[in-house]
Amino acid sequence: MTEISMSVNGKEVSGTVEGRTLLVHFLREALGLTGTHVGCDTSQCGACTIHMDGRSVKSCSILAVQADGARILTIEGLAEGDALHPVQAAFKEHHGLQCGFCTPGMIMAATDMIRRHPEGLTEATVREELEGNICRCTGYHNIVKAILAASEAMGAGAARAA
Repeated sequence: MTEISMSVNGKEVSGTVEGRTLLVHFLREALGLTGTHVGCDTSQCGACTIHMDGRSVKSCSILAVQADGARILTIEGLAEGDALHPVQAAFKEHHGLQCGFCTPGMIMAATDMIRRHPEGLTEATVREELEGNICRCTGYHNIVKAILAASEAMGAGAARAA
């Protein structure tokens, strides 16, 4: 067993984990942050996408011990109080979800995508970058619309806000 500590959604947390514990399981089981979903455990679906040290990663492909000392942001930490993050608001406004299972991972991937492209996004770029996030319900059309709308709404401040 290994003692780990990290910042999760701006709060310092710690715990004891087995060396084989995946970060997604630590977040869900030890911390109760169930917005990060387990879809495949093979990093194929993107339902477990979070931000680690400011970058989008699939938490089923990271051991919890590898995140020791890291800054983690999950879907639960994205909004500011009751105010939705612009990407969350765009998903709501543009119906970028159906069953909702993939939505947290899509939103986390989208916020990182917008951060990395402060000049704006094209539909082709969004579709290409969403390749690692699977949605089984929506057909992606409204997800893409939501991400493009959020990118536009966040404008030149996208790099700072995401």
